[in-house]
Amino acid sequence: MQCKRVVMGALAAGLATAVLAGGTPDFGPNVHIFDPSTPGMQQRIDEIYAAQQPNHFGPRRDAILLKPGTYQDLRIPVGFYTQVLGLGAHPDDVHVIGDLRSTALLDNDNATQNFWRGAENFAVTPTLGIGDNTMQWAVSQAIPFRRMHVRGNIRLNQNKGWASGGWFSDVLVDGQVNSATQQQWLSRNSQWACWTGSNWNMVFVGVRGEPAGEFPTPGQRYTKVAQVPLVREKPYLFIDAQGGYAVRLPALRRDSVGISWADGAVAPGKTLPIAKFFIAKPGHTAAQLNVQLAAGRHLLFTPGEYLLTETLQVKRAGTVVLGIGFPTLRSDNGQPLVKTADVDGLTISGLFLDAGKQDSGVLMEVAPVGAKARHKRDPIMLHDLFFRIGGAAAGQVDTALRINAHDTLVDHTWIWRADHGEGVSWTSNPSAHGLWVNGEDVTIYGLFVEHFQKEQVVWQGNGGRVYFYQSEIPYDPPTQAEWTGPTGRGYAAYKVADTVTRHEAWGLGAYSVFLKPDVVLDRAFEVPDPVKSPGVRMHHMITVCLVDKGSIEHVINDAGDAARCRGGSNTATLKNYP
Repeated sequence: MQCKRVVMGALAAGLATAVLAGGTPDFGPNVHIFDPSTPGMQQRIDEIYAAQQPNHFGPRRDAILLKPGTYQDLRIPVGFYTQVLGLGAHPDDVHVIGDLRSTALLDNDNATQNFWRGAENFAVTPTLGIGDNTMQWAVSQAIPFRRMHVRGNIRLNQNKGWASGGWFSDVLVDGQVNSATQQQWLSRNSQWACWTGSNWNMVFVGVRGEPAGEFPTPGQRYTKVAQVPLVREKPYLFIDAQGGYAVRLPALRRDSVGISWADGAVAPGKTLPIAKFFIAKPGHTAAQLNVQLAAGRHLLFTPGEYLLTETLQVKRAGTVVLGIGFPTLRSDNGQPLVKTADVDGLTISGLFLDAGKQDSGVLMEVAPVGAKARHKRDPIMLHDLFFRIGGAAAGQVDTALRINAHDTLVDHTWIWRADHGEGVSWTSNPSAHGLWVNGEDVTIYGLFVEHFQKEQVVWQGNGGRVYFYQSEIPYDPPTQAEWTGPTGRGYAAYKVADTVTRHEAWGLGAYSVFLKPDVVLDRAFEVPDPVKSPGVRMHHMITVCLVDKGSIEHVINDAGDAARCRGGSNTATLKNYP
């Protein structure tokens, strides 16, 4: 496919960059800061990768920070729990000429377990990529790729191997995006010369250069939404014009299309000096962090594991909690990890929340149950929050994330009850629900929820909007009798409560991989009777039965064909309901 190369004003030539002067904050040993003249840089990056590429469930966490400048012939391979961040005010302030790559973990070029890695806020020209000025980004879930400028092409798998991603936001690709075997993908506020590839569920929201075709046509299963109604881009660490470290908090964007940084612009927002942040490092206690929060400080979590014995309380309006390098919070004494007050303008981004030995009820709760305040003008914002139950060790929780605050915005989350790793079985990592929404007018971009033992998602608040949903239902129900809910066999992957009168979702996929025979799911999606709730509308749904057992009998309620692993098609689609 021929692509017309994207050139946008100053982007092709680069921008003037700030020069670091003065001291660097103490980010601890797991943050690696480089400039173009750093000696031994390639060797150090290779050492990080050698440790992290096999580190599927290990404790190590790393952040690689690149100061403004041009990095000639640099190769950056990215393994587990590794985040590569540019420190420019603009993505083109940091330019890597060489390669940025994610390589498939499993045999046969299979990248379906390439989780928990990311790249943000820099440009890459892939002269040392896989050929034809193309970088390989073979990834699956929990892979934030934000504020990136690919000065060439990008391929989202490895050779002919499977991949199960994925996420783009605020991304510019001058050439082609080839999704190849990717099962599904969400692109928000991005732009490229052309896109090729479609499998099950490709969703584009506020994108320039979206492909031709429309769901459910095979090879053209594209869901296209013209504008992003409301979003605030993720805050980012950078070096300001005075040479000091700071965090940029972008402003809300309404009805937006394309990237926020076009033609050399720095998007509207405000800059928070690093002095206003408490820099958290492994070993800091929840009590110490709560003292800092109560005193009005923001929090910047550095990479590592944090064992908390009490709940982090985020109570002050406008507080920013930002993690770099996949900082991982865990509690083994039955305490929720994070709770917020019902206040305006909270931003919580870049955290990894791991369930502990005792059930804490929830891992994260946004505002107390019964929250009443409205936040339309300054909503609570969640970015890149990743939840895990089991995998590294046995863990349990009833519900991973509960959102009670009205008008909350969520921008990319993977909520995962582990299907492999340590402490994984029907009884070793029990968890009922991934997400429970009580708040009204909650909007989510990029919702990935998998393997929970009852409904993956329960939505009780009115006015919800979801742009892209991916879910594998649990692999491991022992018998049908042990996995039967109030409405039939199994539990829906996405349940909108009967009391809801307004809800809309675009681009939804639910997949089964049953390990035991004679286990089926009656309905992937359950919503109220459309006669009683005509304001509940669902667009572009797909179900897929994988491996060789079981089925999903209906797409939504009693509508849609069956997806059966034997005796019929393993895939079913439904364009709209009702």
